[in-house]
Amino acid sequence: MALDTWLIYLLASIGLSLTPGPNSLLALTHGALYGARRTLFTIVGGVFGFSALIALTMFGLSALLQASASLLGVLKWLGGAYLLWLGIQLWRSPALHLEQPQGSARLSNAGLFRQGCLSAMANPKVLLFYGAFLPQFIDPQRGLLLQFVVMAATFASVECLVEYLLARLAFRIRPWLAKGGRGFNRCCGGLFAVIGVALPLGR
Repeated sequence: MALDTWLIYLLASIGLSLTPGPNSLLALTHGALYGARRTLFTIVGGVFGFSALIALTMFGLSALLQASASLLGVLKWLGGAYLLWLGIQLWRSPALHLEQPQGSARLSNAGLFRQGCLSAMANPKVLLFYGAFLPQFIDPQRGLLLQFVVMAATFASVECLVEYLLARLAFRIRPWLAKGGRGFNRCCGGLFAVIGVALPLGR
């Protein structure tokens, strides 16, 4: 990938990872219940699930691009519209109020991994999001496989780091989410909207 494209993708991946979702909430909850070290099993499970979905999306996109390279432009416009819609929805969403489950049974390390993996893979919107997100950064003039590997590794690394920080800061960040979460949602929503509008126009 071109360096400037990768840097934009890195910024977008950080914004995506910071956006409140099932796995970030799970990392917060498990961080508060089990501590950051054991929550690593949850995080690794989530990254495994995300990587599987990214691979599935990449194989589908690769097949489409091999069939017709002109489809990339269509995918970028459709994906940009979807990202813009997501940004608007996130902008309008209220602040999160994370509650610890009462009387919940303690999970084994395998159970933590399983919950993280299933949380990532059970949401069909994730697959649709990657289908909209990844085409914005594909350069059809370069090798697709290497681009896919770089994008998957970048996102997995960012997601792992962000969720681990959330787990470590679980007790401190929960009150902040309730007070300042709406403004944070607007920042992330604005980032998605900018990506959705700017990238298809810039190619």
